[in-house]
Amino acid sequence: MQQISFLSLILDASLMVQLVMAGLALMSVLSWALIFNKISVLRAARRNSDEFERNFWSGADLNRLYEDASRRSDTVGMERIFQSGFAEFLKLRGRNGTELSDIMAGSRRAMKAAAQRELDALDSHTSFLATVGSVSPYIGLFGTVWGIMHAFIGLGNAGQATLSTVAPGIAEALVATAIGLFAAIPAVVAYNRFATDVDRLATRFDSYMEEFSNILQRLATR
Repeated sequence: MQQISFLSLILDASLMVQLVMAGLALMSVLSWALIFNKISVLRAARRNSDEFERNFWSGADLNRLYEDASRRSDTVGMERIFQSGFAEFLKLRGRNGTELSDIMAGSRRAMKAAAQRELDALDSHTSFLATVGSVSPYIGLFGTVWGIMHAFIGLGNAGQATLSTVAPGIAEALVATAIGLFAAIPAVVAYNRFATDVDRLATRFDSYMEEFSNILQRLATR
């Protein structure tokens, strides 16, 4: 019995099935590129937050931390939240007659806005992974249905129904489903993992903002 290679199944498939396979392969490549990028971005965000927290809670002077952050344009994560909140705090406290409640409310708003921008940046483009994960199996299934239909039409024209004549056509069609699953499964796993990581960072940001607000309130009453 003649052996059928995976490559020959792709090359011998109908044009529609080949187009489906090519589309799924492109989606898979884009997904993996995004996955590796997000792994790097989230790892850097965790590392930067860990480093800033160590400096912040080591007793370093807040003014010095703020000056160091202001001199750089690459502040991210928790450091960006600190920079935005402390800048607003200094601005409002420097105004004569500003109430403590207004100072604290303004500082919290600045920190929340900065935190939301950071989370939006971390979460950007992950919806593409969710789309790939939900759509790819159906696109693959469409290619499979089309391929099987094409195989049976060819079988009807041949006039002789044997397993050896119909099996290659069906196998070609099933490759589309396999590629669809290959694209979908990593995308779904990565999307869920990234969503969990972003949620954990959001919780860390919220905790830090609460603790930093308490510190600012003590500073404002001095």
